[in-house]
Amino acid sequence: MKLKLIALLMILYAGTLSAAQDVQYNYDRETNFAAYKTYQWVEAGARGTADPLLDRDICRAIDNQLTQKNLQSVEHDGDVYVTYYTVTRQERQLDAWSMGPRWSAMARVNTSTVAIGQLVIEIFDPVRQRVVWRGAVSKELQISKDPDKNYRNLEKAIAKLLQNYPPRLKN
Repeated sequence: MKLKLIALLMILYAGTLSAAQDVQYNYDRETNFAAYKTYQWVEAGARGTADPLLDRDICRAIDNQLTQKNLQSVEHDGDVYVTYYTVTRQERQLDAWSMGPRWSAMARVNTSTVAIGQLVIEIFDPVRQRVVWRGAVSKELQISKDPDKNYRNLEKAIAKLLQNYPPRLKN
């Protein structure tokens, strides 16, 4: 449990990781996103963290992005509900190198385990009773000792993810 909590804190506070973030999203093509003016936070299963400061940082970064998209946060009766959750997983990384000409090359392969974190945001239409937008950002976790730097990384990851909301409809 303690290891799981540490991994969860790493993903959330780092927000993002070393190289580029991997962003994926999908949406309900029958939805008129322009009709949504307000949103309300809801807890859906795994939302939140054991660290209330971290939970507030994530919510604040999402709030900032949704406000820029002209959505207003309300306590009750939001046009849509917003929630987030996190996932961490371990991946094996292989680093191979060789030295010398091909016919007498010495090769070495190093393996390491890296933590990959994923932050998922879901937007749910309560009237239609379905998720209308879902996005995820994932990256290799690299935690800084500077909490302000970690928050800036979190903001960047969420901004990159929510640049796809509302979806741009193609004619």
